[in-house]
Order: sequence, then C-alpha cells, then structure tokens
Amino acid sequence: MTARALLGLTLALALQACAGDAATQAEPEPRRSTGSAGSSPLPAPSTAPPATGTPEVEPVAEPVGPQPGDGRPRRAVLRIPSIDVRVAVVPYVGWTDDAPGTEIQNGGLAASPHGPRGGVGPGGIGNYQVTAHRTSSTRAFEFLPDVRRGERVLVDVREAGGATTRYVYLVTGTRETSFRSPASLRAQRAAVPGRPGASPTEAMITLSTCATQEDHAEGNYWADEFDNPEHRIDKIGVLVAVRQR
Repeated sequence: MTARALLGLTLALALQACAGDAATQAEPEPRRSTGSAGSSPLPAPSTAPPATGTPEVEPVAEPVGPQPGDGRPRRAVLRIPSIDVRVAVVPYVGWTDDAPGTEIQNGGLAASPHGPRGGVGPGGIGNYQVTAHRTSSTRAFEFLPDVRRGERVLVDVREAGGATTRYVYLVTGTRETSFRSPASLRAQRAAVPGRPGASPTEAMITLSTCATQEDHAEGNYWADEFDNPEHRIDKIGVLVAVRQR
C-alpha cells in the first residue's frame, strides 16, 4: 500500500469515528418515570384552588324596612308630637263612626274599628283606622287638619311582659271622605287607603275626624243620626319604624 493510500484510509477512519460520536450526542435520552414500573406519566398539576371541605352558603338577605306587627286589635296610646296630642285608642268591632265608635269618642277617647268593615290593629299590614272628635268632648283631634306630610304619629302598645312596642308612622297625605257616598266610605275603609280591592303590602294608618267647620262654612249642615257631619278629614300614614321600649 502506497503512502497516499495509507493516508486516505486514515482520514476515512477518522471521519467515521467523528460521525459516530455526533450521532451518539444527538440521540435524546429516554424520559425517566417518577412512578413505579409500567405506570402512566404523572398528570400536569391543576391550577384550581384546593377544596376546603366546606360548601358555599348563599348569603341570607336582611329584612328591608320595619317589621310590622301581627295586626291584632289592642288598646294603644297615640301621640302626634307636632300638635301635642296624646290619646288612648280603644279597639272595637265595627266601622268608622258607627254607634259604638261614636260612643267611645264621646267619652274623650279615640276609636279603632276592626272586623269585616273595619281595619287592622296597631302595626299590622293593612289599614289601622283611628277616629276621634274634633269639636266636641275632649276635642282629641281638634288640630288634626294642621298635621302635614312628613310628620310623625307614634302608637304605643303595652306587651304582655310589660315592655312597650312603639309603631312610628309617617304622614304621607290627606284625604276627604263623604258620609253620603258609599264609594267614598269604601275608599276610607279599604285595606289600602283610597284603593278599594287592592291587596295591602304595608302597614298604614288612617286618622279621621269631622270637617264640621269646613262644611258649615260652605252652608252644608247635613248630619247623620250620630250628629256626624257629611265630610271627614283623613290623614294617611305609613309605618317607618318599630321600637321596643
């Protein structure tokens, strides 16, 4: 073998050795399993927060507004601070300004009818109706027409345990009732004052007294058998607070 042939063979062997080393370096190593032999690869870690073991609870909505009373007819003491009124209220079965109600008013008290043609008791859902004289007896509601929108009416009820529940109403408006109009009387005595047939959703109050002076000023001297004039002045209010005293 000549020297040139020997040199070529040497170069060929060297190139083959280099190619083998490069192939060995490029071949990836097999992935090592962290589990036992024959097990599947581990799943990717979850991004969800770990469970705490406590189920989520829906928040309970707080009651909105004052919680009305049960509407049971009960004796009460009614106050109207703006006109310095304090009068006891006597419940009875009947309707506004009937014979029993007029008799109660003649005794210097306020009357609160309940039953099929009356209203509810203090703080109850519906129409708490209270009537008192303006020009006779103790004139408990003498200045009721002066009561304005936004003024307060306080109704105190003594509970069995000796505590007192105070129902606070806010005057929202004024109505006029005609004793000679059945439709007008139905509106006065409705569960929602002024809206016969409507279902009540609030605790409301109607304070009523005679419009004797106004009727006489217009030449209207009509009166019923109990000497009630034709028209009544009604102050309407809505319950805004209930307090324990």
